Amino acid sequence: MIQRMTYACLLASLLACSTKKTETPAADTTATKPEVVAPAASPAAQLSEADAAAGYKLLFDAQTLTGWKYFKDKPSDSWDVVDGTLHCKPFVDGRENQRADIMTVDEYANFELAFDWKISAQGNSGVMFRVTEENDQPYLSGPEFQLIDNEGYPGDLKPEQFTGANYDMHTAPDAKPKPVGEWNESRLVVNGNHVEHWLNGAKVVEYELGSADWKKRKAKSKWNDAKNYGTAKTGHIDFQDHNHEAWFRNIRIKTL
Repeated sequence: MIQRMTYACLLASLLACSTKKTETPAADTTATKPEVVAPAASPAAQLSEADAAAGYKLLFDAQTLTGWKYFKDKPSDSWDVVDGTLHCKPFVDGRENQRADIMTVDEYANFELAFDWKISAQGNSGVMFRVTEENDQPYLSGPEFQLIDNEGYPGDLKPEQFTGANYDMHTAPDAKPKPVGEWNESRLVVNGNHVEHWLNGAKVVEYELGSADWKKRKAKSKWNDAKNYGTAKTGHIDFQDHNHEAWFRNIRIKTL
């Protein structure tokens, strides 16, 4: 009898253990905070060994606008530094936009300017040289290496207004710009009165300031009444704000 009772108690104990609910440990509900990562600084520009050996120096440090100013010190919020590029912001409808060309603080007479650039869809910009501040606009003194979306620009373009041209003066019929959004390489050579435009490794325009041909072309252009257009012997290098988005990098210069 005692033996049977012992077995019964043992069996009841085993059944009780087998039916007990297993408790799952409570999950840790403490939120994991996302890691805060500081934005990466714009990469500093560096000259290649070949450019340094050739005598180039940087005009843009890829981090700040040191060495640059706005035309006639006009108020502007249209230029900044983005991912190591000198960036012209697009015009924004519905808010006040303060626009101005940006140009070098220093002035240059004879030089080779090298730079990479890309333009936005339907965009328009340019690089001018020997710009002075005696006029209301920089383009009234400085000839312009034209940069534009040849295919998508919404206005009608003359041959003298396509990429690579000396704007409204000389055509660049053999210029081959990269598609919109891709980087192009350009060089602008100014030595005395002789000027050359280079695009993606090819010379696309050359002309002589003040020559008989120059004067003839000027008389037929929109610069006919601009008395000091292309006459300055020294001046600023100017990057145009045409209300369109554009990017520039690897901006370097060699004086001649």
